[in-house]
Amino acid sequence: MHHHDHGAHAGAENPAGTPAQARSHRRRLAIACAITVGIVLAQAVGAWVTGSLALLTDAVHSLTDSIGLGVALVAAGLMYRAATAQRTWGFRRVEILAGLLQATLLLGVGIYAAVEGISRLGAPPVIMHLELLLFGAAGLAGNVISLLVLASGRKASLNMRAAFLEVSADALGSLSVMIAAVVIWTTGWQQADAVAALAIAALIIPRALLLLRETARVLLEFAPRGLDLEKVREHMLTQDHVQDVHDLHASTVATGLPVISAHVVLDDACFREGCVPETLSRLKTCVAEHFDVAVEHSTFQLEPPSIAAGETHTHA
Repeated sequence: MHHHDHGAHAGAENPAGTPAQARSHRRRLAIACAITVGIVLAQAVGAWVTGSLALLTDAVHSLTDSIGLGVALVAAGLMYRAATAQRTWGFRRVEILAGLLQATLLLGVGIYAAVEGISRLGAPPVIMHLELLLFGAAGLAGNVISLLVLASGRKASLNMRAAFLEVSADALGSLSVMIAAVVIWTTGWQQADAVAALAIAALIIPRALLLLRETARVLLEFAPRGLDLEKVREHMLTQDHVQDVHDLHASTVATGLPVISAHVVLDDACFREGCVPETLSRLKTCVAEHFDVAVEHSTFQLEPPSIAAGETHTHA
């Protein structure tokens, strides 16, 4: 016997609230994304004009965040689309693939900025400080506008919160560029640009590694963070009529959508006396409510000992 619990799953796919709220969130994300793309173009031109490594690093940093905002926008647009027979989870994993792309790009840029920044400390090029300050100020102004656009909706969903944090990180990068420009202007210390690039690299490399680790966990179908499957198994075994739990698996389809499956061996009396539905309900409640990570999409195969004895278990 199998159980597939889809009721709460629908709520997980609709984190943005009502359709009107979702439209508002999409509009805010679209504005922030457009501003960020504009910042990327301006910073790329600025890096070419000024020769600034810090501005170039921040430009690519902004580019990766524009990808993140674009994915958030797509996710906000797709969250109401129903799954199909071919796309059983819809496009939920688009965010994971985009996260992997972002992480790879960020890590590459961070390493490049660190290596080039260290090199420039010894032989710094002459940086056009006034132009650098203007391009940095333009980037910061765009970031501030984006933050104001996203601020009121940042608590509505993980999607909006991630977008707000991405723009906040961009603002810190633009601020670093401006500080470097002011230092070069007032002291003539050209290494300030390399120091700013190293600071931005220090900002993005840990973030890239964290994002890479989290996307890898999803793609490799590790158990959701914070969910101890041994404790899940132990708690399931405390339920009446449950003799054994095997082939227990848990993974994450996308943000906010953990899933779990297991073969559960019930005593023969449970099948004879008709208590299977009640036991199934308790198991469903167990994984959905007992643990810190609420797994509301569960698939359980309930089987008598005679069937379980004939199976070859690859997972204890």
